[in-house]
Amino acid sequence: MRMILFAALALAAGLPATPAGAQAPAAESPAEGRARISGMVETLAGNTLVIRSAGSRDVTIALPPDTRITALANRQLSDIRPGDFVGSAAIRGRDGKLHAQEVHIFPEALRGTGEGHRAMDKPDQSMTNATVAIVSEVAASRGRVLVLNYQGGTQEIEVGPEVRVVTFVAGDRSLLKPGASVVVSAMKAADGTLTARNVQAEKDGVPPLTF
Repeated sequence: MRMILFAALALAAGLPATPAGAQAPAAESPAEGRARISGMVETLAGNTLVIRSAGSRDVTIALPPDTRITALANRQLSDIRPGDFVGSAAIRGRDGKLHAQEVHIFPEALRGTGEGHRAMDKPDQSMTNATVAIVSEVAASRGRVLVLNYQGGTQEIEVGPEVRVVTFVAGDRSLLKPGASVVVSAMKAADGTLTARNVQAEKDGVPPLTF
């Protein structure tokens, strides 16, 4: 699920007028697969990117010239308004409510991406991509409750003041400097060779997606 969401969000790199303007992903052969690699840039030499992964292992990835590169910009909880299309990773608490872990504000060009409510990797963890219907105050925490509507359902998610809120911006290769945090969506060939499809990079100290 994360791979699908990341690949879709990366289309925002060029901020097209409509999602239909983006190229369709290349077809996969049965021997191919997908990989999501996170870590820090070691080197970028020509079209070869080397990342020090979270497991302290160097991973070499081919970086075609047309690879989409995106970044994130911080936003405030107060920036979320009715009518925005957002994605929220959340955990269901002991109180039975969904509590946001991170909120992503989609560019208008990507409205509708991954719409719906679905389970994620951890128990009681979910991702909801939907349109904000109502934003209301939570007096005790000075946070907000987002009422999110999607085709076939509605979810209420509490967002505390400490929750990271971000939006997506275009990036370029200048962000891929040694020490920068990155998340790479890649194709993995039968021989193990990795070729980047999309890269999300740290910009102005703002790290890539957590969820």
